[in-house]
Amino acid sequence: MARESHLETTIGKSLVTTIADARVLMVGAGGIGCELLKNLVMSGFKNIEVIDLDTIDLSNLNRQFLFQKQHIKKSKAHIAKASALAFNPNVNIVSRHQNIKEQEFSVDWFRSFDLVMNALDNLDARRHVNKMCLAANVPLVESGTAGYLGQVTIIQKDKTECFDCQPKETPKTFPVCTIRSTPSTPIHCIVWAKSYLFGLLFGNAEDDDDETLSKEDSGNEETAKELAALAQEAQALKAILASADTEGFANRVFDKVFHADIQRLRSMEDMWKNRKPPTPLKYDDIMNTTDDLQKALDATTLESGTLKDQRVWTLRETVEVFSDSLLKLTSRLKTMRETDAEASVQFDKDDSETLDFVTATANLRAHVYGIEEKSRFQVKAMAGNIIPAIATTNAIVAGMMVMLAFKILNKRIADCKTSYLVYGRHRPQLIVSEPLAKPNPKCYICRNSYIGLKIDTEKCTVQDLISLLEENSLQEVEIQENGRVIYDPDFDDNAEKTLASLELSDGKFVDVVDEDDRKVIVCLKHVDAAELGENKYEIEGDIEQALEQQTVMRQQLREAQEAEAQAAHEHQEDPDVIMTDVNKKRKHDEILTTAENAATEVPLKKTTLEGVAHASETEGDVLPFDGVGDGSSSAQAVDLDEVVIVDGKAIDVVILD
Repeated sequence: MARESHLETTIGKSLVTTIADARVLMVGAGGIGCELLKNLVMSGFKNIEVIDLDTIDLSNLNRQFLFQKQHIKKSKAHIAKASALAFNPNVNIVSRHQNIKEQEFSVDWFRSFDLVMNALDNLDARRHVNKMCLAANVPLVESGTAGYLGQVTIIQKDKTECFDCQPKETPKTFPVCTIRSTPSTPIHCIVWAKSYLFGLLFGNAEDDDDETLSKEDSGNEETAKELAALAQEAQALKAILASADTEGFANRVFDKVFHADIQRLRSMEDMWKNRKPPTPLKYDDIMNTTDDLQKALDATTLESGTLKDQRVWTLRETVEVFSDSLLKLTSRLKTMRETDAEASVQFDKDDSETLDFVTATANLRAHVYGIEEKSRFQVKAMAGNIIPAIATTNAIVAGMMVMLAFKILNKRIADCKTSYLVYGRHRPQLIVSEPLAKPNPKCYICRNSYIGLKIDTEKCTVQDLISLLEENSLQEVEIQENGRVIYDPDFDDNAEKTLASLELSDGKFVDVVDEDDRKVIVCLKHVDAAELGENKYEIEGDIEQALEQQTVMRQQLREAQEAEAQAAHEHQEDPDVIMTDVNKKRKHDEILTTAENAATEVPLKKTTLEGVAHASETEGDVLPFDGVGDGSSSAQAVDLDEVVIVDGKAIDVVILD
């Protein structure tokens, strides 16, 4: 075919064959994922598996071009597959509308792929994929975008730093598309309340554009039914809003949002196959019950109005605040639109009524999904801006990901670099790069050794596990699972319990630390005892080699710590020495006499490197921001007055190889 001929001319016949034979896992089918899947099918990849739990929302359509209006509420993974096949029908694509953290996606399953590519937008899933790829020893292409900023890097065990090698701050901003259907944290509920429901009721949101939906040409009966249902929902809400001045208005809005809409979500059975479904709420049921009335009365007698902000309201109180703030804001909007038909109410955390509404609706949604509720004080602190999603940024990042995939499959990892999209800086380059960072000796994820253990988790007890570990050179062990202590020489309560009874089943990781402080991560693989025979267990990997590796890693860690201590000591002894990187140091005079560095002088104040990096023209690439979306960069944005002070001024001295 012409496509293959063009590829062979561009990258060579051998690499084209390798690409065609490679099995690629793509995690995420959203903004980056749509661009990436299109690139893969157009670049010679023939075996692709894509997984995403999310469904398509109207707000996705401005940038996730594989989706159209008739696809709303359908699986992103399934629709992305169907749309991508239109670009190249000769590709084998397997789509999964599932959570990548489900038990069936084991280390062995990850190991079946030649390459994994992340197109995710949340920290938890990224960490999980990172850990699974390390355990399976499969290269991972990691990516991220935030507005006009983006980054791409690769993760390979023992060769590069992993996703957790550098500490990550909890993201303060979240893409809207991740919070519509399956929130899992309080911030998801807060963002939903502030950026979706608030705008829908008191603004000019695009989500209620039922006329556009109803006019969309549908190609089959299922699509027609879906569009009809969406149009009906939008019309129902409009009818409710039109009756704002009538009795029972708050009741009707409540039941629409927290009962009817939740019932619709519950009907999507695939979404709740491995998670607890949301619980619908009814306005009258809550207001007619007296279960938490006494709690509210007791709390009211013990606190002032200020303290009420600092405790979580009872469910009844929350509904009352919802009703009161809804009526006040609706009245305000009506008054505003008497002079401006397009007027809308804007959220302001210092506006008591808007904050009340967001706090109440966020906590009601949290209650529906079984998520921790927050006080009004906490909601005020947590409410932040939504990251704008830019289609062009996603396209550039997806292109860079495929270029890295070519190098990985061509056995040229040494030529790979971490690349950053830095639009808007005072630099000539749109994309800057730096060499791949080495693993952090202190990393608690990638500096561990992984082994597989086939065992009957239904019959094997914790004591059996300890015995087999002792048979394999691990003495006086401590066993933990995700921070939970399973066994310790001073805590043996679980010794006679089976692994399964402690929820240590197939695919679970347990951390094993011996008396010499050597750590091995064991991946449990459930196999019936009858299949294992007399051995009762089977170890995948070499424990002796893993322990030797741990000894070497511990020595490297000690050396790194000693080097840091020595560097700090030298810095204290010679104040003219400025640390510019972990392996570099320069004199004040060297910096001040360099014209390009002198240009970065700024008045001493609370300023970060991000604020002045655009002015630096030092050799090498300057990283002007601390990661993308979730702070996933290896560089750190720190206070300039903590880096260097020269004549009362802060100097940007960040130099990257």
